[in-house]
Amino acid sequence: MKKVTLTLLTYIFAATVFAQNSYLEIVRSTIKTEKKALIAEVMQLSDAESSLFWPVYNEFEEKYYKLNSEYYTLIQEFASNFENMSAEKSTEILLKANKSHLDKAKLEKAYIKKMTKVLSPQKALRFFQASNKISLMIDAALASEIPLLESIE
Repeated sequence: MKKVTLTLLTYIFAATVFAQNSYLEIVRSTIKTEKKALIAEVMQLSDAESSLFWPVYNEFEEKYYKLNSEYYTLIQEFASNFENMSAEKSTEILLKANKSHLDKAKLEKAYIKKMTKVLSPQKALRFFQASNKISLMIDAALASEIPLLESIE
């Protein structure tokens, strides 16, 4: 049930990328809540593990949320320039998108160490698998909503 809910929220989110920021934040907040519930369900943590895991998770998600906010701003920048995309703006967006992906990878690498300090390596792997699957679903929904650039010179 939670997987279906998260999938539906992902599509709602993708459809609102170009919508007003206040509505987008409401949708993102809902997804954040659903993601946490799904992670809790998947992780099956003991009380002792939970007391150590959730503070690290919350810290990770706060930083990941900030990186995603920057990425969504970039998507809006792409949308604003879509009709008249210059070569310079294309290069700028491409470099920013690449930096965004690298920043997310660096964050995950830093938190692998933190997660394996509070969980077994197997449970840490399970967390990152679940988190990455959720991110991939969101990315796939976004990719289906963002058109390819047509004005190629």
